[in-house]
Amino acid sequence: MTRVVVDVMPKPEILDPQGQAIAQALPTLGCAGVRSVRQGKRFELEIDGVLTAAQRTDIERIAASLLTNPVIEDFVLRIEDDDVVDTGRPR
Repeated sequence: MTRVVVDVMPKPEILDPQGQAIAQALPTLGCAGVRSVRQGKRFELEIDGVLTAAQRTDIERIAASLLTNPVIEDFVLRIEDDDVVDTGRPR
């Protein structure tokens, strides 16, 4: 099994009101010194076997057309190692 992760973030020039709200709330939670926060989305796709070049191309197409709004968002696609141990903590 191969896990493909697609991280989607607002483009740098796009305002991020959710990120701003989080950044403003952090000092009340005792977390000082955080300059800014950008909030995005993470998609995990599990592929049977080893990821082929054709599958990667398909996933890139899906990410660009379905998982993101290309006008306001960018995405990064990465392959996660199948040997990663799940600790139960957020990644």
